[in-house]
Amino acid sequence: MDAAQVHAYRSFLRLAHLDILKAENRAERKARLRVMDPFGQHDTLDPFASFHAWMAEAKASEINDPNAMSLATTTLEGWPSVRIVLMKRLDERGFTFYTNRESRKGEELLANPRAALCFHWKSLQRQVRVEGTIRELPREDVEQYFHSRARISQIGAWASQQSRLLDSRATLEERTREYEAKFPNDVPLPPYWTGFVVEPRLIEFWQERPFRLHDRVVFLRVGDGWARERLYP
Repeated sequence: MDAAQVHAYRSFLRLAHLDILKAENRAERKARLRVMDPFGQHDTLDPFASFHAWMAEAKASEINDPNAMSLATTTLEGWPSVRIVLMKRLDERGFTFYTNRESRKGEELLANPRAALCFHWKSLQRQVRVEGTIRELPREDVEQYFHSRARISQIGAWASQQSRLLDSRATLEERTREYEAKFPNDVPLPPYWTGFVVEPRLIEFWQERPFRLHDRVVFLRVGDGWARERLYP
């Protein structure tokens, strides 16, 4: 073979090798993929039960913070913002998290008490979306959780003027030292620190499937119960 034929043959071998690797990767991924049928595996009209089952698997599979969730809020004018927070509890009321009510998200939630959440567990190829209304938690609930936190986290809640402009890292560290000195023993609950619960009207479970033919099952609040439907991917 001349040089051009040799080059063409080597190119063919490289492409064939890449095709084999891609096929092997697809096969491995398909073998790893957890097939979920929420009408079977989670054959229930209780989306909280399904969520608890998925969260248990996420805790065993995710490297960090399986309870991390994207929280989307909007201003009254419709400007959206999103950030990741930690879900601290799920009960019959809904999905609970804690924050500074004077932060951007706090002010937006108080002005427009509606929010959306999204959990994404990459290791499981799963998502859960939540849409609902916001309710501020009773003060005694907030107090109990606040004092379960590490002391330095409690101090940080006083030191940080969340979402306000900060001139330097040194200023934040100096404020932290000031509040450590101010509260040598118990740290009181800041008046602006609070908790919210997202009371869901919609919970969607999403499971990756081959060739983008994903599973989507949505639960919609109907009175005191839930209706369950499938969605096209």
